Amino acid sequence: MLSKRAENIMPSATAVVTAIVEDLTAQGVPVIGLNVGEPDFPTPAHVAEACYQALREGKTKYAQTAGLEVLRAAVCRKLKKDNGLDYTPAQIVMTTGAKQAVYEALQALVSDGDEVIIPTPCWVSYTEMVKLAGGVPVFVKTQPGTFGLDVDAVRAAVTEKTKAVILNTPNNPTGAVYTEEALRELGELAVERDFYVIADEIYEKLVYNGKKHVSIAFFSPEIYAHTVTINGFSKAYAMTGWRLGYLAAPLPIAKAAVKIQGHLTSCSTVFVQWAAIAALEGPQETVEMMRQEFDRRRIWLQAALNEIPGISCAEADGAFYLMPKVSAYYGKTAPDGSVIKDSSDLCTYLLKAEHVALVPGNAFESPEEVRIAYANSMENIQEAAARIKKALAALK
Repeated sequence: MLSKRAENIMPSATAVVTAIVEDLTAQGVPVIGLNVGEPDFPTPAHVAEACYQALREGKTKYAQTAGLEVLRAAVCRKLKKDNGLDYTPAQIVMTTGAKQAVYEALQALVSDGDEVIIPTPCWVSYTEMVKLAGGVPVFVKTQPGTFGLDVDAVRAAVTEKTKAVILNTPNNPTGAVYTEEALRELGELAVERDFYVIADEIYEKLVYNGKKHVSIAFFSPEIYAHTVTINGFSKAYAMTGWRLGYLAAPLPIAKAAVKIQGHLTSCSTVFVQWAAIAALEGPQETVEMMRQEFDRRRIWLQAALNEIPGISCAEADGAFYLMPKVSAYYGKTAPDGSVIKDSSDLCTYLLKAEHVALVPGNAFESPEEVRIAYANSMENIQEAAARIKKALAALK
């Protein structure tokens, strides 16, 4: 008999789709995957070389649970340079991916019955992480048409039980970049009502249209004291499989995270930590090259989707996702006689009919949309768009 905790947790929808795609690919089915949230670029060569060097030098033993002191100092320099944030190494905890950093922040802050507000559409794991911490997810919608942060909706959802708001900008799954004005207003609300902001900034380097990423902790010392800043190496440096992230927090929260991590994974992989120093302090040209290529794909795909009858795709200013509204196709019938009832049905149909993999919007608390990751070659993106258009035209 499984625990109630295990039975209460939903599997990651993105991981489920990825497993299906891998199975089909192994069978020789030519699937175009627009489902995976990882850059389709190699890890920068100087980062890989730093890892090799660490291995050659035998840097394979345990480190402090919080991470190498030299790396945490490098993270502090990065946060000061890029985000205007002053942290000490004692306030930094290196984690096995930014996902673990979010998990540890919630475990450190949330008690049974505490409420955590999550703007939707939201990343699939936030909800389940809150539940694992004994908390209650409270969903608030973002602004219609733009997916911008609706601070009034957050304010209306705050109660005496509110412990935190999870903030993700640039956003997965929508690609929205929240405005400086909205972030400042949310920060001031956090101070006024005494809750924390868990700010997931993993996509900060991928911003377009002249927009700018701003860290919410930057606005004032009071907001800083109510913020846990989350970041990592997966997206900016194409290091998804390396599994390294970090949190930066007021000292009591950082210390609590270290205690929790000491019983989970101990330190994150040591030779990866040495490579991360090279990522932060070495050449940054590959980051900008990726950003420009993602921007090129974003512009093309967004226009192509909006040309398909029945699809409406909001402007996206960050990350590498688009979230088009596809509900006009609900209730239609596929050539095999099946009825498209929701976004899950539509994604299943597209995968079976045209071998294009997307993620259904209901996985992100956004049932009228699907998520498309343009982390694939332009050639594959163009082919996928043609296949999607063909499959949707076949619905009656």
